[in-house]
Amino acid sequence: MVGQSTMMMYGNRAWEVHNANGKFRVLVTKNMVGSLWLDLLKARDCRVEVCTSRDPLQSSDIQAAFGSKCDGVIGQLTEKWDESAFSALKSVGGRAFSTMAVGYDNVDVRAATQYGIPVGNTPGVLTEATAEMAVSLIYACARRVVEADAFMRAGKYSIWLPDLFIGKLLHGKTLGIIGAGRIGSAVGLMMARGAHMNVIYYDKYQNKGFEAKLESFRKALAENNEDLIEWKRGESVEDVLKNSDVVTLHPNLDRTTWHMIDEKNLNLMRRDAIIVNCARGPVIDEVALVEHCRRNPDFYAGMDVFEDEPLMKPGLKDLHNVVVVPHITSATLWTRSGMSTLAAANVSSMLHNHPVANAHDVTPYVNAESAHSVPQSAPAIVNAKDLNLPMLAKPKL
Repeated sequence: MVGQSTMMMYGNRAWEVHNANGKFRVLVTKNMVGSLWLDLLKARDCRVEVCTSRDPLQSSDIQAAFGSKCDGVIGQLTEKWDESAFSALKSVGGRAFSTMAVGYDNVDVRAATQYGIPVGNTPGVLTEATAEMAVSLIYACARRVVEADAFMRAGKYSIWLPDLFIGKLLHGKTLGIIGAGRIGSAVGLMMARGAHMNVIYYDKYQNKGFEAKLESFRKALAENNEDLIEWKRGESVEDVLKNSDVVTLHPNLDRTTWHMIDEKNLNLMRRDAIIVNCARGPVIDEVALVEHCRRNPDFYAGMDVFEDEPLMKPGLKDLHNVVVVPHITSATLWTRSGMSTLAAANVSSMLHNHPVANAHDVTPYVNAESAHSVPQSAPAIVNAKDLNLPMLAKPKL
Protein backbone atom coordinates (compact mmCIF):
# COMPACT_ATOMS: atom_id res chain seq x y z
CA MET A 1 0.00 0.00 0.00
CA VAL A 2 3.02 2.32 0.30
CA GLY A 3 2.73 5.03 -2.35
CA GLN A 4 -1.07 4.68 -2.49
CA SER A 5 -3.72 6.51 -0.48
CA THR A 6 -7.30 5.94 0.57
CA MET A 7 -9.93 8.18 2.15
CA MET A 8 -11.54 8.02 5.59
CA MET A 9 -14.39 10.07 7.05
CA TYR A 10 -14.40 11.16 10.70
CA GLY A 11 -17.47 13.20 11.48
CA ASN A 12 -17.92 15.41 8.43
CA ARG A 13 -14.21 15.70 7.65
CA ALA A 14 -12.34 13.69 5.04
CA TRP A 15 -8.84 12.39 5.79
CA GLU A 16 -6.42 10.96 3.23
CA VAL A 17 -4.58 7.88 4.42
CA HIS A 18 -1.00 7.09 3.37
CA ASN A 19 0.94 3.95 4.23
CA ALA A 20 -2.14 2.31 5.72
CA ASN A 21 -0.19 -0.59 7.27
CA GLY A 22 2.22 1.64 9.18
CA LYS A 23 2.87 0.78 12.83
CA PHE A 24 2.31 4.29 14.24
CA ARG A 25 -0.87 6.24 13.49
CA VAL A 26 -0.13 9.94 12.96
CA LEU A 27 -2.77 12.57 12.23
CA VAL A 28 -1.82 15.66 10.23
CA THR A 29 -4.53 18.31 10.53
CA LYS A 30 -3.65 20.16 7.31
CA ASN A 31 -1.81 19.08 4.19
CA MET A 32 1.72 20.40 4.47
CA VAL A 33 4.27 21.61 1.94
CA GLY A 34 6.74 19.58 -0.09
CA SER A 35 7.13 15.79 -0.03
CA LEU A 36 10.00 15.14 2.40
CA TRP A 37 7.77 15.33 5.49
CA LEU A 38 5.47 12.58 4.18
CA ASP A 39 8.37 10.47 2.94
CA LEU A 40 9.93 10.76 6.40
CA LEU A 41 6.82 9.66 8.26
CA LYS A 42 6.30 6.73 5.94
CA ALA A 43 9.97 5.72 6.15
CA ARG A 44 9.60 5.67 9.93
CA ASP A 45 6.68 3.25 9.71
CA CYS A 46 3.86 5.72 10.26
CA ARG A 47 0.33 5.42 8.97
CA VAL A 48 -0.32 9.05 8.01
CA GLU A 49 -3.82 10.51 7.90
CA VAL A 50 -4.09 14.03 6.48
CA CYS A 51 -7.24 16.13 6.79
CA THR A 52 -8.21 17.41 3.34
CA SER A 53 -10.41 20.26 4.58
CA ARG A 54 -9.06 23.78 4.15
CA ASP A 55 -11.47 25.09 6.79
CA PRO A 56 -10.37 25.62 10.40
CA LEU A 57 -10.71 22.49 12.51
CA GLN A 58 -12.39 22.61 15.90
CA SER A 59 -11.16 20.46 18.77
CA SER A 60 -14.19 18.25 18.25
CA ASP A 61 -13.20 17.63 14.62
CA ILE A 62 -9.71 16.54 15.61
CA GLN A 63 -10.81 14.43 18.57
CA ALA A 64 -13.37 12.69 16.35
CA ALA A 65 -10.44 11.51 14.24
CA PHE A 66 -8.49 10.13 17.23
CA GLY A 67 -10.53 6.94 17.21
CA SER A 68 -9.28 4.22 19.54
CA LYS A 69 -5.59 4.69 18.72
CA CYS A 70 -3.55 7.74 17.79
CA ASP A 71 0.18 7.83 18.39
CA GLY A 72 0.97 11.36 17.30
CA VAL A 73 -0.42 14.55 15.81
CA ILE A 74 0.98 17.37 13.70
CA GLY A 75 -1.23 20.41 14.29
CA GLN A 76 -1.46 24.00 13.13
CA LEU A 77 -1.46 27.43 14.75
CA THR A 78 -5.15 27.87 13.83
CA GLU A 79 -6.18 25.16 16.31
CA LYS A 80 -6.68 25.21 20.07
CA TRP A 81 -4.62 22.58 21.84
CA ASP A 82 -5.76 22.76 25.45
CA GLU A 83 -6.02 20.41 28.42
CA SER A 84 -9.03 18.58 27.01
CA ALA A 85 -7.26 17.96 23.70
CA PHE A 86 -4.15 16.50 25.31
CA SER A 87 -6.25 14.47 27.75
CA ALA A 88 -8.13 12.96 24.82
CA LEU A 89 -4.91 12.32 22.91
CA LYS A 90 -3.31 10.61 25.88
CA SER A 91 -6.38 8.40 26.37
CA VAL A 92 -5.89 6.87 22.90
CA GLY A 93 -2.16 6.28 23.34
CA GLY A 94 -0.84 9.63 22.13
CA ARG A 95 2.89 10.01 22.62
CA ALA A 96 3.89 13.01 20.50
CA PHE A 97 2.61 16.35 19.22
CA SER A 98 4.20 19.03 17.06
CA THR A 99 2.89 22.28 15.73
CA MET A 100 4.01 23.40 12.28
CA ALA A 101 5.02 26.80 13.63
CA VAL A 102 7.63 28.48 15.78
CA GLY A 103 5.12 30.10 18.11
CA TYR A 104 2.96 27.89 20.30
CA ASP A 105 0.74 30.30 22.22
CA ASN A 106 -2.24 28.21 21.03
CA VAL A 107 -0.78 25.13 22.76
CA ASP A 108 -1.12 24.44 26.49
CA VAL A 109 2.39 23.09 26.98
CA ARG A 110 1.83 22.66 30.71
CA ALA A 111 -1.14 20.38 30.06
CA ALA A 112 0.81 18.38 27.46
CA THR A 113 3.63 17.95 29.96
CA GLN A 114 1.14 16.84 32.62
CA TYR A 115 0.05 14.04 30.28
CA GLY A 116 3.62 13.19 29.31
CA ILE A 117 3.30 14.33 25.72
CA PRO A 118 6.29 16.02 24.06
CA VAL A 119 5.46 19.25 22.21
CA GLY A 120 7.53 20.10 19.15
CA ASN A 121 7.81 23.33 17.18
CA THR A 122 9.69 24.37 14.04
CA PRO A 123 12.28 27.11 14.69
CA GLY A 124 15.32 27.98 12.65
CA VAL A 125 13.78 28.25 9.18
CA LEU A 126 11.61 31.35 9.43
CA THR A 127 14.14 34.07 10.19
CA GLU A 128 14.98 35.34 6.73
CA ALA A 129 11.52 34.73 5.27
CA THR A 130 9.80 36.65 8.07
CA ALA A 131 12.36 39.43 7.99
CA GLU A 132 11.93 39.80 4.22
CA MET A 133 8.16 40.08 4.62
CA ALA A 134 8.57 42.75 7.28
CA VAL A 135 10.83 44.69 4.93
CA SER A 136 8.30 44.20 2.11
CA LEU A 137 5.53 45.66 4.24
CA ILE A 138 7.74 48.56 5.27
CA TYR A 139 8.39 49.50 1.64
CA ALA A 140 4.78 48.84 0.60
CA CYS A 141 3.70 51.39 3.21
CA ALA A 142 6.48 53.89 2.58
CA ARG A 143 5.99 53.94 -1.19
CA ARG A 144 2.20 53.40 -1.18
CA VAL A 145 2.52 50.38 -3.44
CA VAL A 146 -0.94 48.90 -2.79
CA GLU A 147 -2.71 52.23 -3.34
CA ALA A 148 -0.82 52.82 -6.57
CA ASP A 149 -1.54 49.28 -7.80
CA ALA A 150 -5.30 49.75 -7.21
CA PHE A 151 -5.13 53.12 -8.97
CA MET A 152 -3.59 51.53 -12.05
CA ARG A 153 -6.01 48.59 -12.14
CA ALA A 154 -8.96 50.97 -11.88
CA GLY A 155 -7.83 52.73 -15.07
CA LYS A 156 -7.29 56.05 -13.29
CA TYR A 157 -3.77 56.72 -14.56
CA SER A 158 -4.17 59.26 -17.34
CA ILE A 159 -1.17 61.60 -16.86
CA TRP A 160 2.04 61.73 -14.87
CA LEU A 161 1.81 64.37 -12.14
CA PRO A 162 4.54 65.70 -9.83
CA ASP A 163 2.52 64.97 -6.69
CA LEU A 164 1.13 61.54 -7.64
CA PHE A 165 1.49 59.04 -4.77
CA ILE A 166 4.15 60.89 -2.85
CA GLY A 167 5.64 58.52 -0.30
CA LYS A 168 8.38 58.42 2.30
CA LEU A 169 12.13 58.08 1.68
CA LEU A 170 13.60 55.63 4.19
CA HIS A 171 17.28 56.30 3.52
CA GLY A 172 18.82 57.90 6.59
CA LYS A 173 15.66 57.60 8.69
CA THR A 174 15.36 55.65 11.95
CA LEU A 175 14.12 52.08 12.26
CA GLY A 176 12.76 51.03 15.64
CA ILE A 177 12.73 47.34 16.56
CA ILE A 178 10.70 45.92 19.43
CA GLY A 179 11.95 42.40 20.03
CA ALA A 180 15.47 42.05 18.66
CA GLY A 181 15.83 38.31 18.51
CA ARG A 182 16.78 36.48 15.34
CA ILE A 183 13.99 37.96 13.22
CA GLY A 184 14.01 41.49 14.60
CA SER A 185 17.78 41.76 14.27
CA ALA A 186 17.64 40.38 10.71
CA VAL A 187 15.19 43.14 9.76
CA GLY A 188 17.50 45.66 11.39
CA LEU A 189 20.51 44.50 9.41
CA MET A 190 18.58 44.46 6.13
CA MET A 191 17.41 48.04 6.62
CA ALA A 192 20.66 49.36 8.04
CA ARG A 193 22.80 47.84 5.31
CA GLY A 194 20.30 48.28 2.49
CA ALA A 195 18.72 51.66 3.26
CA HIS A 196 21.35 53.10 5.61
CA MET A 197 18.70 53.49 8.28
CA ASN A 198 19.66 54.31 11.83
CA VAL A 199 18.53 51.69 14.36
CA ILE A 200 17.08 51.84 17.84
CA TYR A 201 15.98 48.59 19.41
CA TYR A 202 14.34 47.48 22.62
CA ASP A 203 14.61 43.99 24.01
CA LYS A 204 14.81 42.94 27.64
CA TYR A 205 17.95 41.04 26.65
CA GLN A 206 20.89 42.82 25.08
CA ASN A 207 21.71 41.42 21.63
CA LYS A 208 25.49 41.76 21.53
CA GLY A 209 25.82 39.90 18.23
CA PHE A 210 23.39 42.28 16.55
CA GLU A 211 25.20 45.28 18.01
CA ALA A 212 28.56 43.97 16.79
CA LYS A 213 27.24 43.61 13.24
CA LEU A 214 25.80 47.12 13.28
CA GLU A 215 29.07 48.50 14.57
CA SER A 216 31.03 46.57 11.95
CA PHE A 217 28.86 48.07 9.20
CA ARG A 218 29.32 51.52 10.71
CA LYS A 219 33.09 51.12 10.62
CA ALA A 220 32.95 49.96 6.99
CA LEU A 221 31.04 53.14 6.13
CA ALA A 222 33.65 55.23 7.90
CA GLU A 223 36.49 53.53 6.03
CA ASN A 224 34.80 54.46 2.74
CA ASN A 225 34.07 58.04 3.83
CA GLU A 226 30.32 57.45 3.65
CA ASP A 227 27.68 58.89 5.95
CA LEU A 228 27.53 56.87 9.14
CA ILE A 229 24.50 55.15 10.57
CA GLU A 230 23.76 55.46 14.28
CA TRP A 231 22.40 52.74 16.53
CA LYS A 232 21.50 52.28 20.16
CA ARG A 233 19.63 50.01 22.52
CA GLY A 234 16.53 51.85 23.67
CA GLU A 235 15.59 52.16 27.30
CA SER A 236 11.97 51.09 26.80
CA VAL A 237 9.23 50.35 24.29
CA GLU A 238 8.15 53.96 24.64
CA ASP A 239 11.67 55.17 23.84
CA VAL A 240 11.58 53.27 20.55
CA LEU A 241 8.11 54.47 19.61
CA LYS A 242 8.93 58.13 20.22
CA ASN A 243 12.17 58.13 18.26
CA SER A 244 11.46 56.03 15.17
CA ASP A 245 10.19 56.73 11.67
CA VAL A 246 9.42 53.03 11.20
CA VAL A 247 8.64 50.50 13.94
CA THR A 248 8.76 46.76 13.33
CA LEU A 249 7.30 44.42 15.95
CA HIS A 250 8.89 41.06 16.80
CA PRO A 251 8.16 40.22 20.45
CA ASN A 252 6.81 36.97 21.77
CA LEU A 253 3.13 37.05 22.70
CA ASP A 254 2.48 36.77 26.43
CA ARG A 255 0.59 38.70 29.07
CA THR A 256 3.22 41.47 29.01
CA THR A 257 3.00 42.04 25.25
CA TRP A 258 -0.75 41.60 24.71
CA HIS A 259 -1.98 44.99 23.40
CA MET A 260 1.50 46.39 23.88
CA ILE A 261 0.67 48.81 21.07
CA ASP A 262 -2.48 50.45 22.40
CA GLU A 263 -4.01 53.91 21.99
CA LYS A 264 -1.53 55.47 24.43
CA ASN A 265 1.52 54.03 22.71
CA LEU A 266 0.24 54.76 19.21
CA ASN A 267 -0.08 58.39 20.22
CA LEU A 268 3.60 58.42 21.18
CA MET A 269 4.57 57.73 17.58
CA ARG A 270 5.25 60.31 14.91
CA ARG A 271 2.17 61.31 12.94
CA ASP A 272 3.70 60.06 9.68
CA ALA A 273 5.34 56.93 11.10
CA ILE A 274 5.00 53.36 9.85
CA ILE A 275 4.31 50.36 12.07
CA VAL A 276 4.62 46.76 10.89
CA ASN A 277 3.44 43.63 12.71
CA CYS A 278 4.84 40.27 11.66
CA ALA A 279 4.76 38.84 15.18
CA ARG A 280 1.36 38.01 16.68
CA GLY A 281 -1.91 39.85 16.08
CA PRO A 282 -2.82 40.65 19.71
CA VAL A 283 0.42 42.59 20.19
CA ILE A 284 -1.55 45.49 18.65
CA ASP A 285 -4.92 46.70 19.93
CA GLU A 286 -6.53 46.55 16.50
CA VAL A 287 -9.51 48.72 17.42
CA ALA A 288 -7.13 51.44 18.61
CA LEU A 289 -5.09 51.07 15.41
CA VAL A 290 -8.16 51.56 13.22
CA GLU A 291 -9.06 54.77 15.01
CA HIS A 292 -5.46 56.03 14.96
CA CYS A 293 -5.13 55.45 11.21
CA ARG A 294 -8.44 57.21 10.59
CA ARG A 295 -7.31 60.27 12.52
CA ASN A 296 -3.82 60.28 11.01
CA PRO A 297 -3.96 59.65 7.25
CA ASP A 298 -0.17 59.98 6.91
CA PHE A 299 0.40 57.19 9.45
CA TYR A 300 0.76 53.75 7.83
CA ALA A 301 0.50 50.20 9.13
CA GLY A 302 1.55 46.91 7.54
CA MET A 303 -0.17 43.85 8.98
CA ASP A 304 0.58 40.17 8.43
CA VAL A 305 -1.21 38.98 11.59
CA PHE A 306 -4.49 39.97 13.22
CA GLU A 307 -6.03 40.01 16.65
CA ASP A 308 -9.00 37.76 15.74
CA GLU A 309 -7.37 36.01 12.81
CA PRO A 310 -8.60 35.34 10.16
CA LEU A 311 -11.02 38.20 10.87
CA MET A 312 -10.07 41.88 10.88
CA LYS A 313 -11.55 44.43 13.22
CA PRO A 314 -14.29 46.55 11.62
CA GLY A 315 -12.92 49.34 9.47
CA LEU A 316 -9.38 48.02 9.06
CA LYS A 317 -9.82 46.78 5.48
CA ASP A 318 -11.34 50.11 4.40
CA LEU A 319 -8.30 52.22 5.33
CA HIS A 320 -6.06 53.40 2.51
CA ASN A 321 -3.11 53.64 4.89
CA VAL A 322 -3.14 50.01 6.02
CA VAL A 323 -1.54 47.18 4.03
CA VAL A 324 -2.88 43.74 4.94
CA VAL A 325 -1.67 40.27 3.93
CA PRO A 326 -2.96 36.86 5.18
CA HIS A 327 -0.24 35.65 7.57
CA ILE A 328 2.27 34.78 4.85
CA THR A 329 5.58 35.74 6.48
CA SER A 330 6.84 32.16 6.25
CA ALA A 331 5.26 31.48 2.85
CA THR A 332 8.31 30.59 0.83
CA LEU A 333 8.72 27.08 -0.55
CA TRP A 334 11.96 26.42 1.34
CA THR A 335 10.58 27.76 4.63
CA ARG A 336 7.19 26.04 4.62
CA SER A 337 8.58 22.73 3.38
CA GLY A 338 11.28 23.01 6.05
CA MET A 339 8.68 23.61 8.75
CA SER A 340 6.77 20.57 7.50
CA THR A 341 9.86 18.39 7.69
CA LEU A 342 10.78 19.61 11.17
CA ALA A 343 7.29 18.86 12.48
CA ALA A 344 7.43 15.37 10.98
CA ALA A 345 10.89 14.81 12.43
CA ASN A 346 9.70 15.87 15.87
CA VAL A 347 6.77 13.46 15.97
CA SER A 348 8.45 10.49 14.30
CA SER A 349 11.58 10.82 16.45
CA MET A 350 9.51 10.81 19.64
CA LEU A 351 7.63 7.71 18.50
CA HIS A 352 10.96 5.95 17.90
CA ASN A 353 12.48 7.14 21.21
CA HIS A 354 15.17 9.11 19.43
CA PRO A 355 16.98 11.78 21.43
CA VAL A 356 16.13 15.47 21.32
CA ALA A 357 18.58 17.75 19.53
CA ASN A 358 16.96 21.16 20.14
CA ALA A 359 19.30 22.14 17.33
CA HIS A 360 20.42 25.68 16.59
CA ASP A 361 21.20 24.55 13.04
CA VAL A 362 18.26 22.71 11.48
CA THR A 363 19.62 22.59 7.93
CA PRO A 364 20.59 18.87 8.20
CA TYR A 365 16.86 18.17 8.56
CA VAL A 366 15.38 20.58 6.04
CA ASN A 367 18.06 20.17 3.37
CA ALA A 368 18.21 16.38 3.60
CA GLU A 369 18.29 14.71 0.19
CA SER A 370 15.95 11.93 1.27
CA ALA A 371 13.99 10.69 4.26
CA HIS A 372 16.79 8.29 5.16
CA SER A 373 19.31 11.11 5.49
CA VAL A 374 17.21 13.10 7.97
CA PRO A 375 18.95 12.97 11.39
CA GLN A 376 17.45 10.48 13.84
CA SER A 377 16.67 13.06 16.49
CA ALA A 378 13.90 15.50 17.29
CA PRO A 379 14.97 18.98 16.15
CA ALA A 380 12.89 20.97 18.67
CA ILE A 381 10.88 19.78 21.68
CA VAL A 382 9.90 22.71 23.90
CA ASN A 383 9.14 20.64 27.02
CA ALA A 384 12.03 18.19 26.67
CA LYS A 385 13.64 19.26 29.94
CA ASP A 386 10.41 19.02 31.93
CA LEU A 387 9.80 15.51 30.57
CA ASN A 388 13.43 14.46 31.20
CA LEU A 389 13.77 13.34 27.60
CA PRO A 390 17.19 12.10 26.47
CA MET A 391 19.18 14.81 24.75
CA LEU A 392 21.50 14.37 21.80
CA ALA A 393 25.08 14.57 22.99
CA LYS A 394 26.82 17.68 21.72
CA PRO A 395 30.01 17.02 19.71
CA LYS A 396 33.23 17.69 21.55
CA LEU A 397 35.25 20.62 20.22
